[in-house]
Amino acid sequence: MVKIGEWVQIHQIVLNPEERPDHLPEDTKKVPLELWVKGFLNMDSNMGDEVEITTLTGRKVKGKLVDVNPKYKYDFGECVPELLKVGIQLRGILEEGESNE
Repeated sequence: MVKIGEWVQIHQIVLNPEERPDHLPEDTKKVPLELWVKGFLNMDSNMGDEVEITTLTGRKVKGKLVDVNPKYKYDFGECVPELLKVGIQLRGILEEGESNE
């Protein structure tokens, strides 16, 4: 049992694949548009129940209860080697500009 007021995460399907706009790439249109939201549980519930939460901004959102005290998992994807040098190159360009002023 998850108690009212616990910090939780919910999940909901916003759009099923057949509801997605035609202008999207094919691989994107094949999957649902999903939403995960964190907030405070508004009622005692069990994992997997359809629940309502209140977010930190005061928004009320409904979805399937999927996690209690969820971790923050940030990922900016795979390394892009070409981008590693961009900052160095940009600093060089900006330094050249300063010497021309």
